[in-house]
Amino acid sequence: MSAPLTSFTQRSTPHALALFRVVVGLLFACHGASSLFGVLGGAMGSGHAVPTGAWPGWYAAVIQLAGGLLVLLGLGTRAAALISSGSMAYAYFAMHQPHALWPIQNGGEPAAMFCWAFLLIVFTGPGSWALDRLFFGSAEREPVIVREPSAA
Repeated sequence: MSAPLTSFTQRSTPHALALFRVVVGLLFACHGASSLFGVLGGAMGSGHAVPTGAWPGWYAAVIQLAGGLLVLLGLGTRAAALISSGSMAYAYFAMHQPHALWPIQNGGEPAAMFCWAFLLIVFTGPGSWALDRLFFGSAEREPVIVREPSAA
């Protein structure tokens, strides 16, 4: 990769991580809101909300809404992302995988993608623009960027 492009991508990494976090959090929160309140097409496109307390749908929707909003805002990002990732792993293996092995066959692509996206956020952190930084300072470390020694 050319030096100017490498320099640009290294400087932009915290912002790209933040944008990724915001988009993933927003999409996840929308899933929760649709299931809890029957908006945006409702639970699984039914137009209705999941009955309060119904296992596992209602609890999953609460995790989706709360976890998605926390990740979106960058509050307790790593913990919220870890719980959200685990929720989606459970959803995949309990609800989708018994029907077929591959996500494309069992309808589990969203669960698998959210699971891995949130796991990535656990390890990379919130990036820039996180409210954690505003309230608690810069406790989150920026990603370590390893630079290759120059050939000169």
